[in-house]
Amino acid sequence: MKLRTALCATFFIALAASGTANAMDQGDWLVRAGGSYVDPKSNNHEIVSVDSQASFTFNVTYMMTEAWGVELLAAWPFKHDIYLVDGPQVASTKHLPPTLSIQYHWAPNSMFQPYVGAGLNYTFFFDTKTTGALSGVDLDLGGSLGWAADIGADLMLNDNWFLNGSIRYIDISTTAKLNGESIGKVNISPWVYSANVGFRF
Repeated sequence: MKLRTALCATFFIALAASGTANAMDQGDWLVRAGGSYVDPKSNNHEIVSVDSQASFTFNVTYMMTEAWGVELLAAWPFKHDIYLVDGPQVASTKHLPPTLSIQYHWAPNSMFQPYVGAGLNYTFFFDTKTTGALSGVDLDLGGSLGWAADIGADLMLNDNWFLNGSIRYIDISTTAKLNGESIGKVNISPWVYSANVGFRF
């Protein structure tokens, strides 16, 4: 919760900034790296619940024009603990959420450069382990293909370096199986809060 609050504060402090900077140009590359907090929706399954987690994330954006860019989001694997609803931990899993988005930057000539984006996400789960009440049971989580949307802003420090904050929603829903028997969909669909340092070249 404290990390999420800090990330939100960073983003909204940037909203108060104004000024001018060198315009974004067609062909520019934006590289951002920092931390993200993944907060799954509550009540994501009637039996199990997936906890929140933070990890290192990075993304690369190519500006097709001065206003339109395409972004690829990647991350160090997120590890989530899985609990019985109102009960103990019964498993853990890791996932990677590569996301490809089209973004619109509507103030490319400003020091403060907000943007919105939408695209597709594919999340795959691996290294899933069971413990406690499910110890010895095979838990399998299938891959997820869904849509994603984000809003963010770059605060230019000079012509190349900038700070970034973003809030992203990702539609993630995986089919869970215990010993090969389906227990239904686990609707994770998290909000992702990110704070980054970026470089433009």
